[in-house]
Amino acid sequence: MDKKEQFARLTAEAANCTRCPAMCGRAAVFSELNGSVDARVMFIGEAPGRKGADQTRTPFSGDQSGKNFESFLAAASLTRSEIFITSAALCNPRGASGANRRPTTQELRNCSVFLKRTIELVNPEIIVTLGGVALEALKRLHDHSFTLRDDGAKVRQWNDRTLIPLYHPSPQVLITSRNASAQMRDYKVVKSAVRNAGASPAST
Repeated sequence: MDKKEQFARLTAEAANCTRCPAMCGRAAVFSELNGSVDARVMFIGEAPGRKGADQTRTPFSGDQSGKNFESFLAAASLTRSEIFITSAALCNPRGASGANRRPTTQELRNCSVFLKRTIELVNPEIIVTLGGVALEALKRLHDHSFTLRDDGAKVRQWNDRTLIPLYHPSPQVLITSRNASAQMRDYKVVKSAVRNAGASPAST
């Protein structure tokens, strides 16, 4: 069975997943629209946005976070056709008001099996996490001590892969934590890592 067939089986399994009662009835944003299964670079976000990916079925699209991501991706000289994008939680988590909320610890634990299998299947050389939730999610697969504060936009090594933790491209993060100019510079680190893929990254 080739990678596309394996991925089709994995997406079908995710589509039928009922591990999270609060998310039953919501479709996982997980399909060929996530990108190339042969990608050298994988981006991992937090979860699909209610007004974005949950509607478009394409990660980081349809809302301002998606627009910001597109701009930052261009700074890394990458296109969607060259990368794979997934999330720590594949379905959109919503609060009682219907607004986006952070995935719960249990929801992230439930979805970690899909994240693990996706990384193993795509087998990217470089993983870029977008935000603290995505970075934390990797700890469930292979422990690390990286934080955005200390390791943001730095090339690290995680589970025999190059890891670059970046901030999330949401408007709120741009205002409170890491502005657009700084994030543009961060994506140049990704560009350099892609260009130098094959060299030994710094490790901690």
